[in-house]
Amino acid sequence: MTTTLAGGRAARRQTLRRIRPRRSPAVPLVVALWAGAAAVLWLWWDNTPSLADNTAKILAAGRITGLLAGYLMALVVLQMARVPALERRVGSDRVARWHAMSGRYTVCLVIAHVFLTMWGYALQAGKTLGDVVQQTIDSVNTLPDMGKAAIGTGLLFLIAFISIGGIRRRIPYDSWYHVHLLTYAAVYLTFWHQITTGNEFAVQPAAKTFWYGLYGAVTAAVLWYRVLTPIRLNLRHRMYVEAVIEETPGIVSVLIGGRKLHRMGAQAGQFFRWRFKAPGMRFSSHPYSLSAAPRPDMLRITVKAIGDHTSRLRDLRPGTKVWAEGPYGAMTAQRRSRGKVLLVAGGVGITPMRALFETLPGAAGDITLLYRANSTQDLALWDELAAIADERGARLMYAVNSPDGERPDISADRLRQKLPDIDKHDVFMCGPAGFAQSVYEALRGAGVPARRIHHESFEM
Repeated sequence: MTTTLAGGRAARRQTLRRIRPRRSPAVPLVVALWAGAAAVLWLWWDNTPSLADNTAKILAAGRITGLLAGYLMALVVLQMARVPALERRVGSDRVARWHAMSGRYTVCLVIAHVFLTMWGYALQAGKTLGDVVQQTIDSVNTLPDMGKAAIGTGLLFLIAFISIGGIRRRIPYDSWYHVHLLTYAAVYLTFWHQITTGNEFAVQPAAKTFWYGLYGAVTAAVLWYRVLTPIRLNLRHRMYVEAVIEETPGIVSVLIGGRKLHRMGAQAGQFFRWRFKAPGMRFSSHPYSLSAAPRPDMLRITVKAIGDHTSRLRDLRPGTKVWAEGPYGAMTAQRRSRGKVLLVAGGVGITPMRALFETLPGAAGDITLLYRANSTQDLALWDELAAIADERGARLMYAVNSPDGERPDISADRLRQKLPDIDKHDVFMCGPAGFAQSVYEALRGAGVPARRIHHESFEM
């Protein structure tokens, strides 16, 4: 049995009203980030006397690495706050990459800060490099707030360790996610020693005020967007599971009912982070894309069983309460810059592509969907896609393995053969990382500019 959610004309009219092509704010944000880092460097330089000897140079290096680490910690938390301007305009996957990169830089700076500062303190006390460990223990026991800082630093190292690629892939997502939330505790614990022992904040009250303001603003953003906004959304819309329907073997659709769901502001191509109040799922929050345009009384997600959480979805009972956060994601109609659009889906990546296939405005022949799967049996939602294509005069193509397992050819030449004017298309793409990379290279080889290839990946 398959679901059929139609309503294409109304959904396209709604989408058309929302199309306001806007540039991503990523470049201004990066400029602002570097401007903040420059301000931190100036603060350090303004409070650094002449460096008369090696000890002074080592301590000065310890101070600047500490200041930069403190600045980046605030940015790391801000990138976890799910600020709509970032999540919906920059893109959740891009923000996640920023967060991971900032986290790595922060840990490296913290290591350098601790080592250089303790080395400098040891030299001041007439000790040698070999006494750094003992000097660290002494500083933790005697300096204000250093005990809390040591615990916070240990938490940062733990989070960094479990986020290493090979280790991350061996840890269940829920375990990794909940340990990752300890970042908040780590930042809180390490903050106080910056104020009490930082030379810049001791001699410049304005610097201390700025630091409090920076961390206060980030804390307010976290509380507003990660706590208060989701509470308001779920109290207002009161979502629940209406039905669970198997689309193909291993792939199910969950129909979610609620009140005035069209006022959530969701668009085709976006996703929510879902939490189902069922045994074994209450404390798990996972991102799933909408697989149909939002309706006033219904949302739908379509998910492939590839883990514990996704496998439990088929057992959800009607009436199960649902907690959602969102909508998130920048892969919407607002990214479109050309009249013609190619949608490329790999596997269960068909879910946001199906919603866009239904809702993107366009004349007959303007919209094309290419669906890649291992076999025809794995083409989830195919009946719906065929109905949408017939109604709209859109092109629907699939690429599956041959009976002997040979993979289909999705090369630049093959794409140009199927779509001779492909270089005049916008391309929206969703699928596994390896598939997305190979298709991206084929599209670039076919002449599609990088700025017109729109893709979001939720793998971290």
